Amino acid sequence: MTVDSNSSHHHKRIRTDGRRCVAGQRLFAAMLGGLVAMAALPSTTLAGEWPERPIRLIVPYTPAGGTDLLGRMLARRLTESLGVPVVAENRPGSDGSIGTDAVVKAAPDGYTLLIDGTSQAYNQALGKKLPYETSRDLAPIVQTANQQVLLLVNAKQPFKTLTELIDYAKKHPGKLNYGSSSNANALPMELLKSMTGINIVHVPYRGSGPMLNDLLGGQVELAMSGAAAPMPHVQAGSLRVLGIGDERRSPTLPDFPTIAEAGVPGFQTLQWSGLYAPAGTPVPIIERLNREVVQILKDPKFRAEMVAAGFDPVEGENTPQHWRDLVSSEVTKWSKIAQDVGLRAQ
Repeated sequence: MTVDSNSSHHHKRIRTDGRRCVAGQRLFAAMLGGLVAMAALPSTTLAGEWPERPIRLIVPYTPAGGTDLLGRMLARRLTESLGVPVVAENRPGSDGSIGTDAVVKAAPDGYTLLIDGTSQAYNQALGKKLPYETSRDLAPIVQTANQQVLLLVNAKQPFKTLTELIDYAKKHPGKLNYGSSSNANALPMELLKSMTGINIVHVPYRGSGPMLNDLLGGQVELAMSGAAAPMPHVQAGSLRVLGIGDERRSPTLPDFPTIAEAGVPGFQTLQWSGLYAPAGTPVPIIERLNREVVQILKDPKFRAEMVAAGFDPVEGENTPQHWRDLVSSEVTKWSKIAQDVGLRAQ
């Protein structure tokens, strides 16, 4: 009887422990299911944890150009402010579209960014066939800088003024060659040709570095370029500036006349750049990056570095929507210009 009673009690305890075990398994399964569900939630839920690993900043051009220079300047400062490495990576080719496409196809998680600018508008304005659509496939973050466009000649050339260049080109059609590293430089030069009636042959290059090397070496006689890359050569006396593209003299380059005042009234062009992320990147990440970059751009030391390198700091509002609106307005403007001068993507 004692044995039976103990045995009965023992079986009851086993059954009770079994129920507890099943309950524990169910609780564990529920917790595991919750973790799986959290992992499946959109990344906006976890955006507060960003960034946790290195960030790639794609530069869609060759090294040594203006976009590359500014991208590396910003990458260094973002590394300090974000606390993770921000690494500039060159992916050149096809007027910036190869690097842009790599960003478009990247995961929208804040770990792949793009620095680019004027070519995003000019490629569209020229009707270039692209595997993406900027307004649909890229999320604007912030405008990073403006950059004066310089009309440059090798200092060994006899042209001291724009008027002298135009006179020579009219007397010797097709004899002069101009280099360009992208549509952002070619389209303004084609506009200048159209407005002055001169015939200068276009020689395209894959980047600012190779183009400047040939300009310095005399393989091409002139070029239009953003100010940052050629400024050291201008300061050294190897290149001469015949005019800047903006409608007003630049406070950072006050000694250079505008192309409009140098002989071509109504001419105006300006380069600009900014940061993008793949479309679908969580809004909190976009907003965080915007705040970080805006603070960097406001820093007096960084602004001085930008000006010394040939960039004009952005003034006033600098929101993602401002950046989107600027690109859209430039597409409209240059699409009309391209149509007026009869220029299409090659």
